[in-house]
Amino acid sequence: MSKEFITRSISSLFLVPLSFFFIIKGNYLFTLFLLIILLITLYEWHLISLKKEYYLPGFIFIFFSFYTFYYLRNGADYKIFLLVIITCIGTDIGGYIFGKILKGPKLTKISPNKTYAGMIGSFILSIIFSYIYIYNLSFFGLSGEGKFNLQIIFIVILISIISQIGDIIISFFKRKSKLKNTGRIIPGHGGLLDRIDGMIFAYPFIFVLFKIIE
Repeated sequence: MSKEFITRSISSLFLVPLSFFFIIKGNYLFTLFLLIILLITLYEWHLISLKKEYYLPGFIFIFFSFYTFYYLRNGADYKIFLLVIITCIGTDIGGYIFGKILKGPKLTKISPNKTYAGMIGSFILSIIFSYIYIYNLSFFGLSGEGKFNLQIIFIVILISIISQIGDIIISFFKRKSKLKNTGRIIPGHGGLLDRIDGMIFAYPFIFVLFKIIE
């Protein structure tokens, strides 16, 4: 077991429950939490994109992305908001574990650590995590019976795909800036943007989808 894996696991065990505390509490606590994350994300984007032609478009997209975070948590469907974040967490963990253990062919040159095994692992764990979530809604303070069907699986796979694409896109910008990570704020993970790169693409996607079918 590598030192990186242990450090990464310890950080996750601290950050994931803390994040869910603010998300579940909602109201001003969630708004404050979201604002802090936004400011850190903007700062990290500033560092990796300064003097680049995509500097301003990136800022605009990040603001829009965080608006969709806020909208889906407070103004739309809290269940969907949680489904997205849980799917993205499952995607990250599945990609990391399966990629490290099985290795195999690389998925893309843009992000050398991404493998086909990791991609499959992302799908598997995102489905497992979402299944557990759907049938334990009360744990998150939600009422109603969970219903896990083919439609949910399809949505989860779509979210996972967008999350992985987001990860690759941010990796592309990091490579252009000759950086391994967007920052060093999270031990074992790098920057905050390294951890939410999939989410900042997944939430706008679900937001647009939500608006289309609304």
